[in-house]
Amino acid sequence: MATNPTPNTVAASGVTGTTTVVDPVVAKIAGIAAREVPGVHDLGGGAARLVGTVRDAIGQRDQGQGIKVEVGEKQVAADVTIVVEYPEQLQVVADGVRHAVARAITELVGMEVAEINVTVTDVHIPGAEDDEVEESRVA
Repeated sequence: MATNPTPNTVAASGVTGTTTVVDPVVAKIAGIAAREVPGVHDLGGGAARLVGTVRDAIGQRDQGQGIKVEVGEKQVAADVTIVVEYPEQLQVVADGVRHAVARAITELVGMEVAEINVTVTDVHIPGAEDDEVEESRVA
């Protein structure tokens, strides 16, 4: 759980205190930022994407899918797992994800980013699933 102390900060109402941002919130923000990067088809590995498909079908998308965060008192580290659209350059997409996630965490959460590791687990070929229509083996 992240605690972003604000002991000397006085809000507009004149009240001081601390702000606590829990890990799933940081993961959700990172997931939303990563999905907005051109060339990112999906987040997560095979099993996570399968569960995500089921959740999407019932209208409960997990925005933090494929994101693992470690939140300290002042810093955040994130591991992001992505599927890239073919024929995008993998390093370019990964760098875009790293930049977008870092910016979102810094601006929205207000914490420093220690590191963001991006793992590319697959390449999505548009139309590949649609073209693979299995013929019946029986008449």
